[in-house]
Amino acid sequence: MKRILKWFFVLVLLLVVLAVGLLLSLDTILRVVAENRIRAQTGMDAEIGKFHLGLIEPVITITDFKIYNPPAFGGTPFLNIPEIHVEYDRDALVKNKIHLTLMRFNLGELDIVRNEAGQTNLFALGVALPTKSPAGGNSQQLKEFKQRTGLDFQGIDALNVSVGTARFIDLKNPSNNRTQKIGIDNLVMKNVKTPADLAGLAVLVALRGGDFFTTVLGGNMNLK
Repeated sequence: MKRILKWFFVLVLLLVVLAVGLLLSLDTILRVVAENRIRAQTGMDAEIGKFHLGLIEPVITITDFKIYNPPAFGGTPFLNIPEIHVEYDRDALVKNKIHLTLMRFNLGELDIVRNEAGQTNLFALGVALPTKSPAGGNSQQLKEFKQRTGLDFQGIDALNVSVGTARFIDLKNPSNNRTQKIGIDNLVMKNVKTPADLAGLAVLVALRGGDFFTTVLGGNMNLK
């Protein structure tokens, strides 16, 4: 009996050690899974400095998040995001609804790249540029989101956005390279429920960018 009890306690201790080890490595596992998922879905390499999922508090924090262009664009940087911090409504998530009470999004740098074949990464990768939504466009986008994820988007109570710089990199003619500081720090928007609620942010980015986006994306540099 003593021998059985001894082995029982050893087994319990081992399970406890394994459980603690799993909890300590959970963030690392999630970070690797997220990087692999991005690579599989976009074909672009991704690096995440730190991924934290709160086990007690409903919080997700991602820091030092970088995405790189595919080989056709030289593997150059695409996005540099110092922080994404999300606090969500756990009760809503149980009901298949996404309700974010707070989101901080810090876009440090966006790199628009034209490769030696004359292709621009935003267009080649199918990145959607801001446009005026047609009547009912927001509802359609939300429906498509639900179809893809199975979740109803309920909105963001407080969205805190920072935007650093935008760069244009011409791999064929480096003399065209440009850097534009946007300089938006901690812009807070309340009750963001549809893409249309971000229209003010898009206008501010365009104004801060001066002629950068109209020159780079408007065709004055013969981009395609």
